[in-house]
Amino acid sequence: MYRVFESLDELVTIVEEARGVPMTSGCVVPRGDVLELLDEVRDALPPEMDDAQDVLDHKAEVIGKAEHQAQQTVSKANSESEQTLAEAKAEAERIIAEARAHADRMVADARQEAERTVTAGRAEFDELVGRSRTEAERMTQAGRASYERAVEEGRDEQARLVSQTEVVQAAHLESARVLDATSAESDRQRAECDNYVDGKLAEFEELLAKTLRTVGTGRVHLRGGSNGVHAAAAPFDYDDR
Repeated sequence: MYRVFESLDELVTIVEEARGVPMTSGCVVPRGDVLELLDEVRDALPPEMDDAQDVLDHKAEVIGKAEHQAQQTVSKANSESEQTLAEAKAEAERIIAEARAHADRMVADARQEAERTVTAGRAEFDELVGRSRTEAERMTQAGRASYERAVEEGRDEQARLVSQTEVVQAAHLESARVLDATSAESDRQRAECDNYVDGKLAEFEELLAKTLRTVGTGRVHLRGGSNGVHAAAAPFDYDDR
């Protein structure tokens, strides 16, 4: 570019020093020198200027191509975004379906486990009640037998002492004491039997309450897991017995 400005300065100098034409504002310049300087200016101009002129000459065509390419790019981007969105929706629906299936399986497993626990609890309850009844009947029979033996012994003792006037009163008192002791022992044994049965029933009631809490906790986790895309597995605090 320096040579361009240098050639332009020489052209200005030639024009300023040229001999003027009388009666006009024109001047006489050496054609060869001027053409040579103009060629130097043209050769010194960078090729980018020629390319820029070509761009200016074909501005409308370049802008049209750019707009067409931009439209194609936007259309392709829209198509790809729609495809990506459709794939994301399909993946989300698949994940939701899997989560629902997993939740259904967990609910079914929880129900089966609850039914198994309730069945086992009922069987244990029936067994405990059966054993308690058997034990109560045995203790009652033993108490009755002991009572009858005591009564029989008291009667025999009373009959033996009837003939002894001086000890009749003592015999009556001892008979009454034996009868009272026998009745108290029978009441005590019956109370122990009732306490045993009541304790077993309380244990079974606690087992059933824990089972119901476990089932409730499982349902709460399942309802909470079904609101999201992924449902975490809910822990179950089953107490093996």
